[in-house]
This record gives sequence, C-alpha cells and structure tokens, in this order.
Amino acid sequence: MRRHLAHVVTQVAGAVDHRARAPQAHDEALDRLRELVAVLRADHPEADAEADAGADRVAALAEIFGLDALDVRLLMVAVAPDVDANLGTALDLLGGSGLTATGGHVTLGTALELCGLGSGSAEARARLHPSAPLRRRRLLLVHGDGPWLGRTLQAPDRVVGHLVGDDTPDPLVATMTVPAEGVDLPEAQSVARAVELGVRLVYVRSPLGAPGAAVAAGAFSALGIRPLVVDLRRRPAGTSGAGAVAVAAREAGMIGAGLVVLGVDDAIMAAPDQPADLAVVEALGDAAVPVVGVGHRGWDRGWSRDLPLCVEATRLPPAVRGQVWDRELPGADLAAAEWRDVIGLRLEPGDVASTVRYARMLGAVREEPVGPALVREAARRLGGGAGGRLPGRTSATLSDLVLPDTARQQVAQLISWAQHRDAVLAQGPVHGQGGKGSGLAALFSGGPGTGKTLAAHVVSDALGLDLYPVDLSSVVDKYVGETEKNLERVFHEAESLNVVLFFDEADSLFGSRSEVRDSRDRYANLEVSYLLQRMEQFDGIVLLATNLRANLDAAFSRRLHFVIHFPDPDVPTRRSLWRQHLTHLEPLDASDPVDFDLLAEGVELAGGDIRNIVMAAAYDAAAAGGRIGMRTLAAAARREYAKLGRRMPPGGFADIPPPAPALPSARG
Repeated sequence: MRRHLAHVVTQVAGAVDHRARAPQAHDEALDRLRELVAVLRADHPEADAEADAGADRVAALAEIFGLDALDVRLLMVAVAPDVDANLGTALDLLGGSGLTATGGHVTLGTALELCGLGSGSAEARARLHPSAPLRRRRLLLVHGDGPWLGRTLQAPDRVVGHLVGDDTPDPLVATMTVPAEGVDLPEAQSVARAVELGVRLVYVRSPLGAPGAAVAAGAFSALGIRPLVVDLRRRPAGTSGAGAVAVAAREAGMIGAGLVVLGVDDAIMAAPDQPADLAVVEALGDAAVPVVGVGHRGWDRGWSRDLPLCVEATRLPPAVRGQVWDRELPGADLAAAEWRDVIGLRLEPGDVASTVRYARMLGAVREEPVGPALVREAARRLGGGAGGRLPGRTSATLSDLVLPDTARQQVAQLISWAQHRDAVLAQGPVHGQGGKGSGLAALFSGGPGTGKTLAAHVVSDALGLDLYPVDLSSVVDKYVGETEKNLERVFHEAESLNVVLFFDEADSLFGSRSEVRDSRDRYANLEVSYLLQRMEQFDGIVLLATNLRANLDAAFSRRLHFVIHFPDPDVPTRRSLWRQHLTHLEPLDASDPVDFDLLAEGVELAGGDIRNIVMAAAYDAAAAGGRIGMRTLAAAARREYAKLGRRMPPGGFADIPPPAPALPSARG
C-alpha cells in the first residue's frame, strides 16, 4: 500500500510541476500545492516506491479482479483521499474545487490527468465505463450527473478498509451471511471437480430438505477454499438481488473465498406475475471468484444464454445426518429411542447447528439439560414453518380413540406402516420409480365430530412427530399461481421439519376437476393437478380429513395408502364415548345417577357433540355448586340438539326433570 501511495505522490508532484511551467502560474492554490507536495514527499519517501510488494494487498486485488497497471493507478488515486488527508487536499486543489464541492473525492478529470489519460480519449471513457472491471465489480464508484470530467471517483469504504488491512466485512454481506457446514457427498465432489476445471458458475438444485448449502460449502472446503455463504432472502428491503450478489462477490474476492449464494431462484423470480430479474444471473456470472448458486427450482433455460453446470442435491443419508448431530451434540446418547425422531429431522447441517445453539439457550434460561424435547422445540421455532404457530404434541393415544374395531385397526396399521417405513425403503424403491416420493398418505372420511382430527393427533403422537395443520385461509389465493406457491411452501416446511401434514376439510382443496367452461375452471383444475403431482412426490406423512368424500377428485385414490371411514357412532360406541368423557369428571352425583344405557340409546349424536354436552354439563354443575348427574346431562343434551337444529329422539328425556337453576353469586 505504501508503495502505491508513493506513486500517487509522484503523480501529484508531476502535475504540480506541469502547472508551474504554465505562464502566469503563480496563484495561491499553486503555492499551497507546492507546500503539500513537500509534506507528502516527506510522508511518502521514494524509498517506499521501491519497497517489495511481497505481501501487497493491492497486487493481490489486481490479480483476483483482473486489473491491469492502469486500473490500479486509477484505483489508488481514488483511494488516496481516504487514507491521507494531505493527498486529498492536494487532489482537490488540482481539480480546482474546495473540499465541500467534491465531498473530498477526486474528480474524473484530475484522476485521468494523473494517470496520463487524455480526458477526451476513448480509452479514458472505457476505463471508467459501468461495464469496466473497476466499476462492474464495485471497486470504484462514480458520483454526480453533471459534466463527465467534473464527476467524482470514490473507492467504497470496504475496499479502502481491505487495502489498509481491515477485514471487517461489508455490512450488507454481514447481514446476508449464514453459517454452512460442508458435507462430503458425491454431489459436493462433482461441484469441486467443476470448480477445479475452471467452471465459474455452478447451480445446485436443492429440493425440499436437501442440503444444498452444505454441498456447495463442502465442495469449496474439499479444494481448500474458504466458502462465503450468503442468503439473498436476508438482504435488506430495497436492495436489488444483482447489487447484493455483486457486493458479496467483491467480498469473496477480497478475502480469497468461494461464493455460495442461497435463494438464487427466489431472487430471479421475485413474483410469479413479474419477469425474471436477469440482472441477478448476470451478476452471478460476472463474479471474479467461483460461484455456486443454490435454489429450490430447476434452472430455467431462459435465464441465461449459456446453461451453468447444474447439480441435483439429495437428502442427507441417515448415517451422515447422524454424524452431523453427533458433531453438534457431543456426549449425547443419540442412539437412544428418545432421540430417534430428533435425528430424523430433515435439516441441513447449518440448520442443525442453529437448532442446537437455540436449544442450549432455552436450556440455560429454563435451567434444563438439552434433551430431545428442547431440540424439537428449537427446530420448530427456527423452522418458522408454522408461521409462528407451534402445533406441538398432545398426549393422545389409541386408547383415546373410540371407534368401531375396523376403523381403529386401520389407524393402528397406518401407525405401524409409518414406524417401519425406513426399514422397508432400505430394501429398495418399493414406492416406485419416476420421481415418486417415499411418503404415506391417508384419508379420514366421516361426518363432523366422528374423531378424524383426534385420530390425526393420535398418529402424530404415536410417531413422535408434531402435527402441522394447514391453515387453508393462508394457502388459497385469488391470484393465479399464488395458491400453488403457498402449497409448495407448506409441503417444503412439512418435509424440512419432518412433521405430519394435516389437511382438514380437504375437499375444499382436493375437489373434483370439472369441465373447463371459463378461466376459473382452468386454474382450479391446475391447482388440483398440482396437488396430485406434489402428493406423489411428498416424502413425509400427509393426512386428509373430509366430511364429503364423494367431492374428492377420483385421481387421489391411487395416491392414498389408507382410506379410513369414521362412521357415526352406534349404540356400543356411544356408550364408550359417554364413559370416556365422564371418567375425567368423576365422582358424579350419587343422588342423580347417570344412566349410560339411556344416554347411548337416546342421544344419537357424534363424539364431538357428546363432548360438548359433557363440557356444558360440567359448567352447569360448577355454577350450581354440585356434581354432574343425569338431570344436568339431559338438560345439556336438549340444548345441544337445539343448537344443532335437530329434533330430540322420541321421549327426549321428558321424564327427567331439569336441574335446579343456579343462583347468582352474592357480590360483596
């Protein structure tokens, strides 16, 4: 750096001598310049100009960014005012302006004069054109919109800081940087070979739950290159994708890193109703360092003239996933049964590290050891998949599910299939080839209140997974293509978090395709077709619940592994439901015994309605200061029938008098 500043001083001294030879060149500015040159020669002696450039950051920068000697001279003239105030003053006086006029930066006219370029020459224009290396790679900025020669040159603060030895990252890059642990997978080896052969841009398609960032980071690590991993989705509002890539590429070049860019496809296709932002693609291809872009979509042929090398990332094998967790949780008995569902989380290595850090913070605050429960909670919070909702687990078991034997056995069989899925898949592609997923899909059909939602909780709890209910209001969108985009996000989150995906009222989304009479029919059919395709590719467990099975598209039947009907309860089932719900409220009123047979035969309602009756009776009994008895239940049943708009069965508990009305509490 000292050597280059000494050269700038020599250039300034030459310009001052040239002006001193001009006729009538005896103004105050020239005298001031002579004084400054004397000071500058003392501060930057010619010996500095002969110093060895062995550890010269300027030379390294020039090599990485492809700058020639003239580019370097222009860059150093722009850097000079930021590292030496006297040099800044001298350059400003040469430009004929005060410091306020130029903001302390050198004008283009002065910079060209010092570098021996004619102000009107084509080469001068080319060197400072937006497409030239200095400006294209954000090493120099040009300010102003007046006459060209009066505009000012500035070296960005990050470039100046790097040249003087400060490696504090650019604030924008620091905001976008994310941790990424590399993994040794065949895909990483392919990317590494491509980089080694000189391929400048590689695109890794990372499907749902696949470790695209880890593959890219692993490729650079295998070559002994430090990876700089940035996520374009973290860039501040108002920052263009192309600008963010250019700044990140500059940072990677200065620190000698390979660049990994996440969220490439989202930056290119910011919205489905807008054209692709091809400036992002141009910035990726123009980086001075090797770049590996990562996205969930496949690379669109229309995004670039030349197709980058495309690599498909696959999910982490169980053995590698276990190694990642073992690295982050040393000493934990990850082979124990209670850790099994944690190890099954389909998280990238970087996400595993973030999850464990968050779990440790939770443990410290709660004064609890880091165990499976804390790690699961951390994964749900960091995943953000539920949009702030934490469905969590219940304590529901098969014993809580009051169903006819046939339906109950089918639910138990579904749980058994899910528990042994990995063992079956290890034998080969039993689910078929051609892009078919390894997931399980089941349909629960039946009237309201027959236990479909409870059965979904029973399945998820039996598998040690969280139930992820889909909020249809946040999925269905009136704009074309938005519903599919929202559904893709839902499937992505479900696969990444390894949860049980639950579509209640599924017929509203999975309805039958109809004859196309207008554009709305066409787009509705497209949504159903997308769901059919996406369900077949899904690798998790998806449960659908509907009251109207006949409304579902017939093509879903082939995608379903189980279709379980939840019938309206018969008399024996209703008797069991009454007993189960009232068990939690014992002891009952001994003076008004409950007739379970009469309730089972006389109240022809579903389990959900029976639960509502018991809950209403519990509140009534509490208000009356007593316990639940037959009269309380009969009164609550009559109200439930009225609420549902249904007639009471014959008899209608006419011989059971209503309970005594509750007296209002006295106020003090």
